[in-house]
This record gives sequence, structure tokens and C-alpha cells, in this order.
Amino acid sequence: MQPDGDATAGGGPGRGRYRFGDVVVDVGARTLLRAGQPVALEPKAFVVLLALLERAGELVPKDVLLDLVWGHRHVTSGVLTRAVAQLRGAMDDRGQPPRYIQTRHAIGYMFVGKLLETPSSPTDVPLPDPASAHSADAGDVASAAAGIPLGVTAGTVPSGTAAPAQRVRPAGVRARVALLSLLALLAAVWAWQQRDATAPPRPASIAVLPFVSLGDRPEDGWFAEGLAIEMHDALAGVQGLTVAAYIPGDSAPPERDPRALGRRLGIATVLDASVRREDGKLRINARLSDTGTGYVLWSRSFDRDDSRIFETQRQIAHEVLAALLDVVPAERAALDRRLQPTSSPVAFASYLRGLQALRASPPADPRTEDAIVHFRGALDEDAGFARAQAGICRAELVRYANQRNASFLGQARAACALARDMDAESSEVALALADLHRILGETAQARAHYDRALRDPARAAGAYTGLAQLAAAQGDHPAAAGYFRQALAASPGNAGIHSRLGYQHYLAGDMPSAIAAYRKASELRPDDAGLLSSLAGVYLTTGDLPAAAAALERSLRIAPSAPALGNLAEIHFIEADYARAADLLRRALALDPKNPFLWGNLGNALQAAPATAAQAADAYRHALAISEGYLATRDQDAIALAAHGWYLTRVGRGEEAAGFVTRAEAVGAASGEVALLNAQTLTALGRSDEARQRIADARAAGVTDNRITGNPFLSGISGIAPAAGRGMR
Repeated sequence: MQPDGDATAGGGPGRGRYRFGDVVVDVGARTLLRAGQPVALEPKAFVVLLALLERAGELVPKDVLLDLVWGHRHVTSGVLTRAVAQLRGAMDDRGQPPRYIQTRHAIGYMFVGKLLETPSSPTDVPLPDPASAHSADAGDVASAAAGIPLGVTAGTVPSGTAAPAQRVRPAGVRARVALLSLLALLAAVWAWQQRDATAPPRPASIAVLPFVSLGDRPEDGWFAEGLAIEMHDALAGVQGLTVAAYIPGDSAPPERDPRALGRRLGIATVLDASVRREDGKLRINARLSDTGTGYVLWSRSFDRDDSRIFETQRQIAHEVLAALLDVVPAERAALDRRLQPTSSPVAFASYLRGLQALRASPPADPRTEDAIVHFRGALDEDAGFARAQAGICRAELVRYANQRNASFLGQARAACALARDMDAESSEVALALADLHRILGETAQARAHYDRALRDPARAAGAYTGLAQLAAAQGDHPAAAGYFRQALAASPGNAGIHSRLGYQHYLAGDMPSAIAAYRKASELRPDDAGLLSSLAGVYLTTGDLPAAAAALERSLRIAPSAPALGNLAEIHFIEADYARAADLLRRALALDPKNPFLWGNLGNALQAAPATAAQAADAYRHALAISEGYLATRDQDAIALAAHGWYLTRVGRGEEAAGFVTRAEAVGAASGEVALLNAQTLTALGRSDEARQRIADARAAGVTDNRITGNPFLSGISGIAPAAGRGMR
């Protein structure tokens, strides 16, 4: 056969090419065409292909390929596995038996395709044996590892595989040609490595899917998903590995297609597993898949006693890292500690159940309290289990931040202090303490703890998100945007970060950006009822009632929650169906009885209907009592301050209300919402001119006309018609 050109030993491969099936490999141009179309390959994968083509029909040991392409033995065989997987995808060689590259398990690889065209001498000469490439000892080791007696050709072709004819040359000629071939290939490696220096390689990245339970008991489900969460967090702490945000079980795509997940999350690999617990035994089947090709890079089954769960987790993590990273990370000891936070498997199981309850429940749901119960159960088994105590700290903070109940703050403080006493160096504890100080408005302390949390890559996403919230609270929105970008880089596809970004846009009055962020969060977690309810709340703010109603209907079909019921009540209030609004608010309060806004909204619905107006004062008094306790701990919440002033006018304490108008406006956040609430308060106080100015401020901040002209509590202002409107928070 005649090649397109000659190869020159001194300058690397020439213009020769290989052709097999519908594939053409151009050595000089460093390209691969399939069916006439170019297919992208990473540089080192291309050199692996050249090495296999040079010795077509012969088994090339893994060590030879690793030394030739990567230049040393301090890499794991996983890099070679990934390169071969990429080659299979590029050449459409995923069937069984393979058409082009055959794997000999734990030994090496062989090109078994029929070559239709090859380069002329010297690149058609087989690669030298390991002894020629390294040393006599290296060759002996490679041959022994392959199970081949010394002196026997390592490329013996299995039965049923046709080997290309071999030309016989004198020994001296063979040695010279082998040397030229080695030099040519080393030159090719050098050229590709120079390209690596200018073009950044594809980073190692992974998504951890929820582990699937194969057991019949309900508790097996939370155990399996808890293992996945722990594996996700442990891998996130490894330098050089990007770990996508954890995908909860109810949001994971049912088909679990790694290629679709790769497109959705921008990651290179996916880890998933099945878990079966039965009669004290544990069986885990785990696999790692490439998202570019769908090819399984690594898989293994583990059959062990239930008590060996920590050992099993460590082994899975180690083997996954070996398949993903060129060099075994120095953080292996830290990874092992992360995967065994307690010596008690029973405590660990209780901790996993607490994690599942905390993650799966809306903040006001009773299961949040269940999470605390399970964390305490873990501490009963292991009194020094710091991560379980940190779980209690997190749960109490979530309840306080979302329900605005001051009683939870004291519990959060106590829980966080205990966690700190148990393990002052824990990054999880540092992050919880940072969130506590941020919520309390103690900026310097919060920043110091966030900086400590950032030392652990596993906590980077949470720490950057907290720093973004700190910056936004100080009005530094460009800095907040930068921190949010860093958070998303640390945890791609994180719906929680997009949600918090949406809330910051909402507070800044940027409703289009808030809607975009909440929609992105909902796309990432389409079955999260809380995210859909938040999206509906922003739609309500913009006056888009149909979009709000559609989001709320989806949210309530997934799970009833106090926020969704409260937002649906607001739509009915706008439509002047005050009785229906009041009914929905009572249902919301049954789920979240300590929320001052729900009590205030109930007072609004009762007040707006003449038949129930006499009942409104009691609802407002409930709102005021809870609000007073909350503001004693969080006096920089502008919306809560403005709402408090409104509640005061409803219970005959109007002389105190004006001070809250001033305090709310001094904070400077959520200007549209604050202006509208303050307009209501000033109207009730008979200060019409000031109320009219606040209405103008609300319009300037983007509050829609239907919310202003339809607000029954602004009827005292001339030009504002007393129609059904939005007067609720």
C-alpha cells in the first residue's frame, strides 16, 4: 500500500496515515476522521492510538503505554482507561466483540482491526519490546506481569483474531528500525505534550447520582441515598477534582443516561451504585461512566458484612480517584477520615437518616424536627460524633432563618457551640458558625469562619455562597455576583446556589434576573416544591398571576407546603376571594404556626372582608408577637421591619409605627416591597402625602400598577381605587 507521504525519524511522524473501517488517522495532521467527519481527541488519547496502531495485532502492556505516553510510572492506570474509552467513542467501537481495540483485563490493549492503509517505513515498524524501551529489568517485569514467558512474543494473537503478516528482518536491522520507531513516537509524545502546555486539558470532574436501594424496607432508601451524599462530600474535598452538586433522588433523571447528565452539568464522569442490605450483609455494585461516550470506565461489586461499610466506602473512593486523576492525591488520609466520621456503624446509620430527613423536607415541615431526633440518636451511640452535632446546628439554623422564630436562635447558638467544642477544626462546623454570624449580622466573625471553611474544598461552594450573601447584605452586588460565580464553579449545577442568587436579585429589585435564577434552579431540580413556590412568589411580585398560578399548581402537586399555600392565598386575595385566601392561610399556619407573615396575611384577608373584619385583630396580634421576638435577634430585615409597622397600626399602636417606617427604609433592601408596605402604614396614619411618595417609590422600584391600584388598604389615597388588590406579604 502507498501512504500519503513518508515519515522521518528525526522530526517525528510525517504525513502518513492509517485507514481502517470508516476511520482515517492522519499522523502528520494529528487528526482522526470517521465517515469523513473530524472527531476531537485529547492529545494523549491520540498518542495511545498511534502506539496501538504501530503494533497492530500485538498485545501492548499497560505499563508500556503509560511510560510511553505519560513519561513516568507515577500515574494511575485510570488515565489509560479514560483514553481508551475516548478512543472507543471516537471510532464507534462500543460493541461486543470490539472491532478495533481489544482489552486484555489487567494486562493491556491490542489493536485488532484490519488495516487498509498504513504509513511507509519507519512508522510501520512495531514498537520495541519493553526491554528495548526501558531496561532489561523493566522488560522482565512487563512480560511477567502479562503472564508471558521470556522469549515468547508478547503480541500472540488470541484464536479467532487474524494477525497482519510480519516481515522478517536481520537482527541488526530490526534493532535500528526499532530505535528509529521509538524516537519517532517519543517525538510525537513531546509534540503533544507541548500542545498540552498551551491548551488546558479537560479537568477531572464527576457527578454522584443517588445510590439505588434494592431492599424492600423503606429505611434502606435513606441509607442508600445517605451513602451517596457522603461519597459526594468526600470526593468534593479532593484537590484537582470538580464535583457537581449532589442530585437528590427525586430530581435524578430516571434513565440515568451519563451522556445526558454530562450535557446538563458539564462534567466528564458519573458515579452511580445499587445497594442491598439483608441479614447483616451489604452488597454494593458501583460503576463509573464517561459522559462523552457512555462507556463504563470502572465497575465493581462489594459483598461484605454491614459493619465494614467504612472500609467499602474508602475502597470505592480510592478506585474512583485512581480512574480520574493522573496522580493519586495527597489528601487520601483526609478522604479516609471524611468517609469514617465515627467508629460506630449504628451511629453512622442514624446520622444518614438525619441527613435524609433534613434534605428532603421543607424548612417548616415536621420532618426537620425528625432530622434533629436522628442526629441526637447518632450522638447517643457516639457522644463525640461532631458531624452529627453539626447536623443539629444546621437544622436549627434552617428553622430560624426560614420561620423567623426567635426561639430557634437560642437552640442554634447552643447546638453550634457544642459542635465547636467537639471539633474546633471541622470545616463543617466552621461553615455552620459562619452562617450563624451572618444571620446575626456579625459580618467580621462570619467572614473569618467562611475563610476557615474555604480551606476545605468540600465546603467551598457553601462558603462562597455565604460570602455572596454577606456582600449583598452590604449592598455590594458586584462582589456578591463574583462570589456566586465562584460557588457555582465549585459546585456546578447546584440548584441551591441558583435559588439563593435569585433571592439576592429579588432583594435588589432585579426581578428579571430573580426569575431567571429561580427558573434555572427549578430546571435542575424539577421536583423541588420549595423552589417552585419561590419562583411563584417572584412572579407574584411582578404581577404575572398566570405564571405564578402554574408554578404553584406544580408545587402543590409535589407536596403541600406553607409557602406554596401562602402564595396561592395571595392570588385569591388579589382576585378579591378573601374567604378562600383566609382558608388557605389557615392551612399554611397548620404547617408553620410561628411564621409572622402568614399571621399578618391572614389578618389582611380577614380585614378586607366586612363579614370577618372583627376577627382580624387577633391574627395581627399573633403576627406582632412573633415579629417582636424575631426583630430582637434580626433587626436588619427591611421587609420584616416594614411589616411590623403595618401590624402596629392594626392593633391600635399607630404612634409606634412611624419609627418602623424609618428603620425599614434605612436598611435599603427590597425597596419596592418596603415602599408598598410603608405606603399602607402611612395611609393608616393619615399621612397621605408621604404615602403618595412611597407609592411613587414603589412604582420606580418595579412594583406593578395592579398591586397598587388594587390594594384595598390604599383606598384613603386620592386616585387609588378601592378594588381587589395585593396587600399582603
